[in-house]
Amino acid sequence: MKSLRTLLCCTALVAGGSANATDLEVTHWWTSGGEAAAVSEFAKAFDASGDKWIDGAIAGGGGTARPVMVSRIIGGDPMGAFQFNHGRQAEELIEAGLLKDMTAVAEAEGWKDIVNPPSLLDACTLDGKIYCAPVNIHSWQWLWLSNAAFEKAGVAVPTNWDEFVAAGPALREAGIQPLALGGQPWQSSGMFNVLMATVAGPEVLQTIYGEADAELAAGDEMKAVFSAAADARELAKGSNVQDWNQATNLVITDQAGGQIMGDWAQGEFAVAGEVAGEDYTCLPGLGVREIISTGGDAFYFPVNDDPEISAAQDRLAATLLSRETQVNFNLKKGSLPIRGDIDLAAANDCMKKGLEILAAGNTMPDVNLLNTEDTNNQLNDLFVQFFQDESITPEAAQERFVEIVRNKD
Repeated sequence: MKSLRTLLCCTALVAGGSANATDLEVTHWWTSGGEAAAVSEFAKAFDASGDKWIDGAIAGGGGTARPVMVSRIIGGDPMGAFQFNHGRQAEELIEAGLLKDMTAVAEAEGWKDIVNPPSLLDACTLDGKIYCAPVNIHSWQWLWLSNAAFEKAGVAVPTNWDEFVAAGPALREAGIQPLALGGQPWQSSGMFNVLMATVAGPEVLQTIYGEADAELAAGDEMKAVFSAAADARELAKGSNVQDWNQATNLVITDQAGGQIMGDWAQGEFAVAGEVAGEDYTCLPGLGVREIISTGGDAFYFPVNDDPEISAAQDRLAATLLSRETQVNFNLKKGSLPIRGDIDLAAANDCMKKGLEILAAGNTMPDVNLLNTEDTNNQLNDLFVQFFQDESITPEAAQERFVEIVRNKD
């Protein structure tokens, strides 16, 4: 096993030893204030090596960006690197031979020794070859609360989901939107999956999605989840925004009591100058179960016959996982680093909670590691309809959910 000193030396050589400066187009969907601040850290680190990060941000989130990226790659106009989530989103591109094998870089940089948890590197691996560079750990299972909103409503800041639901009427009476929810389909399905992991438990989610257990999907545990989803739908009524960060801004500006959203919301709070524990409260696992998923983001590299582009891809991959880059990026992104050997003393209270949960091993796989993109799209369709249409009963939604699970690939 290489020593840490050797690994860092090797990283510096790969990242900084560019004989020819190369422009490399990097596509991603990080366009909110917090996301832009974070991705700029990647760009600065890469540019410092002598190369040039050509930013190819695509607004609208992953649902909008992924088809554009795939179309370009299949159409013969690949970018130098692109962001996808950890999981199965890139399987077909890998199987088609369109993505570069990054195993040599991973071995030279000792990724197997530093990536924590190992499942993140496993998610980049197909048939023994590594195809992506994981850059962060993002978890969905958080409830973000505006302390001032609850003070205005005359109720204590909730400590769990049930208390939040109970505070809903007081928030509405005070003219405050109880729950902020944007109109993008992935927000609806993401919120449902958080309720599933916390109300029913992570083992239920893993069994249903991982094993296509339709019987469990039809059972009482999931009945309770759909009941909680109906409560969430009532709380979210009147949340007339589209993008996730617009919903987060309702909490930041004390116009909404809370939002169920991943830890990337922290980047928006940071840009707004909000202080964790003072201006806002975070409840991992909705205050029900202290559990976080180990999803997140990774960068893939399309095959390119130009040797200069190929070499720059290797340098970028090494830079993304370097110690300094990991610290600077994740502090602004709100995510946890994928390296287990760095100091995050500057982390805020909420990030420290996430680090403690990660250290305790209270983790679960991200839904993207269990479901194909097709299954996730079906779930998106179901839950955006459910949360927007009160005529759909929890029972009817559960029946449709069972069918999706029964027929999942």
